[in-house]
Amino acid sequence: MNKITKKQKMSFAGLLIAIGIVYGDIGTSPLYVMKSIVTENGGIANVNRELIVGSISLILWTVTLLTTVKYVMIALKATNHGEGGIFSLYALVRKRAKWLVIPALIGGAALLADGTLTPAVTVTTSIEGLKNMRFGDVIPVPSQEVVIMITIIILVILFSIQRMGTSVIGKAFGPIMLVWFTFLGVVGIANLSHDWSLLEAINPIHAIRILFSPANKVGILILGSVFLATTGAEALYSDVGHVGKANIIGSWPYVFVCLSLNYLGQGAWILHNASYHAGNGDFNPFFEVVPSNLRLFAIALATIAAIIASQALITGSFTLVAEASSLKFLPRMNIIYPSTEKGQIYIPSINKMICVVTVAIVFLFRTSHHMEAAYGLAITVTMLMTTILLFEYLGKKGKPLYLRLIFLIAFAFIEGMFLISSLTKFLHGGYVTVLIAGFILAIMYVWFYGNKIRDKRESRNAYVRLDEYTDMLTNLSHDEDYPTYATNLVYMANVKYNKFIKREILYSILDKRPKRAKAYWFVTVNVTNEPYTAEYAVNTYGTKNVINIQLYLGFRKQTSVNVYLRQIVHELIADGTIEAQPQRFTTTPGRDVGDFSFVIVNDVISPLTKLTGYEKFMVEARVWLQNLSSNPASWFGLEYADTVVERVPLILGKHQESYIKRIKPKKQTKK
Repeated sequence: MNKITKKQKMSFAGLLIAIGIVYGDIGTSPLYVMKSIVTENGGIANVNRELIVGSISLILWTVTLLTTVKYVMIALKATNHGEGGIFSLYALVRKRAKWLVIPALIGGAALLADGTLTPAVTVTTSIEGLKNMRFGDVIPVPSQEVVIMITIIILVILFSIQRMGTSVIGKAFGPIMLVWFTFLGVVGIANLSHDWSLLEAINPIHAIRILFSPANKVGILILGSVFLATTGAEALYSDVGHVGKANIIGSWPYVFVCLSLNYLGQGAWILHNASYHAGNGDFNPFFEVVPSNLRLFAIALATIAAIIASQALITGSFTLVAEASSLKFLPRMNIIYPSTEKGQIYIPSINKMICVVTVAIVFLFRTSHHMEAAYGLAITVTMLMTTILLFEYLGKKGKPLYLRLIFLIAFAFIEGMFLISSLTKFLHGGYVTVLIAGFILAIMYVWFYGNKIRDKRESRNAYVRLDEYTDMLTNLSHDEDYPTYATNLVYMANVKYNKFIKREILYSILDKRPKRAKAYWFVTVNVTNEPYTAEYAVNTYGTKNVINIQLYLGFRKQTSVNVYLRQIVHELIADGTIEAQPQRFTTTPGRDVGDFSFVIVNDVISPLTKLTGYEKFMVEARVWLQNLSSNPASWFGLEYADTVVERVPLILGKHQESYIKRIKPKKQTKK
């Protein structure tokens, strides 16, 4: 708790860390926004002052309204114990209405899809700056094929080092990104100094006019390119838990000013170089505004900034998946903690998936211009879903309905316009975003609603009262006619209402082959709405051998059941709640906790299941996903513990007993 409190206080170190972690995505937008606007309008030969002033005005006011007003001023107040992001926001409002799970699922899927696109587009754009640059008599990057090769090498290396964690690399993010933003501002103001009149773009009238001006050849579709300037706003909200809202609020003005100056500087250069002609057909005003003697430095710095932005999106995807698993939106996955820092997690399966998809996107689109068609669509959807959830959050906080409606209508209209303009690029690459997000959404939907249907249709006879079997379990524990199976026999079981347990768990202990143990543990892991809860409750039903443990762990807390349980056993022995477990044979003198054997009961669909249609498909798909996911032992942090996975048939729906009739033996006739 102290760590979170410290993060809320503004400090120079905190501001520097915020600049390094939070603004990677939005900070690399100048690499491609103006380039996209000019290219979509037919190239530099077709631009005029009205288009440039209006476009920059659209950029400045888009970033002001969506990033500054919506996220910095409003969304940062909607934190769950200091943590932000769409899943944290959903955790705050989910009790207000069941349907709120829909925008949470859609927004989360779209945000994960964005995590595959950002590394591809930012790194490719940076390396394209090297294309056809001459160093003496040598041109190191003579073609787009070489750009693709270098980009893929960088991406593969980036994904390969994720296992190491970013604690060491992260310390360098702040200073590098501070240099990056300062460089953006200095280069921007140097070019703007040639035409200060461009500051008229601050007037929002120019933003509105350009949407309907003949100077803008694509009309409202220009918003698809403009929106790229604010794609990092959702990441800003998601990363608040790492740096604290005070440091984001304190650092954002400097970042915003530097970004604005760079856009204005690019606009000034374009207007004064209308006759510019790129011999190779490529044109990126971001690199053109930089003096030729600083061009290589700019490309190197842009590449590093792109890598940092990609790194932030990748690690953010890990956090997002971990939260989704805790909220039962995704199957549990094997999570590795490469360092002692809370935020440092690594999910091998997700890392491989994002790597494959990102490299495939580079191969598919080949140029950053083609990637921009897919980029932005996913994050627009996420922003719309966040707006819906924020509307409910404001209601939870008691804000008047008319203010909430103004917020909802205003931002839904703005983001809806951006969504429409992005959807027009569907056939030019947007379909890839939809396919990726749709695939992730399908998995989330099946897992969440498959669990709901299973719980709803499960027979009442599937559960028994644990407290009615305590005498039988206690007698078995002391019955020396049976060999000892384990000192502590632990079942990872969902004990409902502190007494109801699945029948197959007791069947495993008593019927399959009686399992004698000194203590029977039934452990339920409850995920709380708070990020870092670590608590437990005990119910022994008046015995010293049957223990129901309810673990309460935050949705960002590591699930290490064996570590927690060893501490719990030691404490319960010390206060006399359970019987002592003295160890005669041990390498640790004074050891008072015996051995553990963990049992995990997994469902498999029984042929007797009577569900039909939609419900049957959802449950079967959910079980299929469960079997595809990682070893259940890793879900609970039991990879190195003595663990047994028992599979039991899952029978859902009305069950009719099958009977066979006995008859007299039939006489055999000769043929």
